[in-house]
Amino acid sequence: SVLTNEPDVNRIIAASINADGSLNLDNAIETGGRGSHGKSSGPDALFSQGAVKASKKGKVLAAVNAGSNTVALFSINPKEPTDIKPLGDVVSSEGEFPISVAFNSKGTQFCVLNGGLVNGVNCYNIDEKLGAVAIVNGLRLLTDALQTSTPPAGPANTASHILFSEDDKQLIVSVKGTPDKAGFFAVWDVNGDGSLTADFKKVAPAKGGLLPFGMSVIPGKNAVLATDAGVGFDIVNLKDNSKSSVVKIDGQVATCWATHSQVTGNFYLTDIGTAIVTEVHVDDNLKGSIVAGYPLTPGSALLDLDIATVNGKDFIYVLAANATSIDVLSIDSPGLAVRQTALNIAGPTKAAGITINANNLQGLTTFTP
Repeated sequence: SVLTNEPDVNRIIAASINADGSLNLDNAIETGGRGSHGKSSGPDALFSQGAVKASKKGKVLAAVNAGSNTVALFSINPKEPTDIKPLGDVVSSEGEFPISVAFNSKGTQFCVLNGGLVNGVNCYNIDEKLGAVAIVNGLRLLTDALQTSTPPAGPANTASHILFSEDDKQLIVSVKGTPDKAGFFAVWDVNGDGSLTADFKKVAPAKGGLLPFGMSVIPGKNAVLATDAGVGFDIVNLKDNSKSSVVKIDGQVATCWATHSQVTGNFYLTDIGTAIVTEVHVDDNLKGSIVAGYPLTPGSALLDLDIATVNGKDFIYVLAANATSIDVLSIDSPGLAVRQTALNIAGPTKAAGITINANNLQGLTTFTP
């Protein structure tokens, strides 16, 4: 699923995954709100990862309405995953310009990241009938640490992504810096009732880190890998930040989104400028290295991506905004990913009378029963 993020009517575009990993465009669901775009032109309207996200365990999906300052929650029919229905009413994000959502591992709670003038996080429990129910003491602001506007100028000096730690005990937000001031990670502890500690811990990337963007949990390590549009990627040790590191990707332009394959154990990063998917390995000592690069269509503006396991095989799905398509790569083994096909979004949506714009498309999430 991807978001149209259109300023009049925001929609989720849902595609089914076939047995061979290819896609069929099946459904378009209104989110009950409007999209928005930062002050800069071009694709990546929200400067974020995770504008739409699904929870396999919770069988739910959440999406941001950046132009309405709301969040929409949906139930997913596991027998027919493109059958997505609203779960409760849209709810206020309690901030401005919501850009990213994250579920806990059980799919019982989710949080939203606001990236505008009123920025920070807000968290909700998920009720089977009521939908999203705001958690008491689940609203926390970044305002003093991040001075921006609604909509933000971006992409520098903006919020990026929200993520739960692997054990659900921490909530992590990445914030981009500027060319002369490094960004940071804001980390709140999550209490047993889902509430957050009053103050966040401000964690800096290792020396050389600059623009932390999309994050992915490093399994079993109490650490995250974060793309860094200024250099390549950051490895953030949440237990001991003195052991964090930065890895340069030679020739990168803006490495911004990240996902992880359970089959290979490696991470896959996209660069909006080079249209290259970079495969990365992180060893047991949290040392990161580059495995391979997979060039896709030049100028296609690769944005958010996700991985789905189909019949025991992993496939990477990448939103290629300028091409108004979703690229599909099969992961045959570590160091070997192959582009299989691409789903054309523009043709079918136009035929159905649904507006999409390459500069507004945002987010990508997969769901497999």
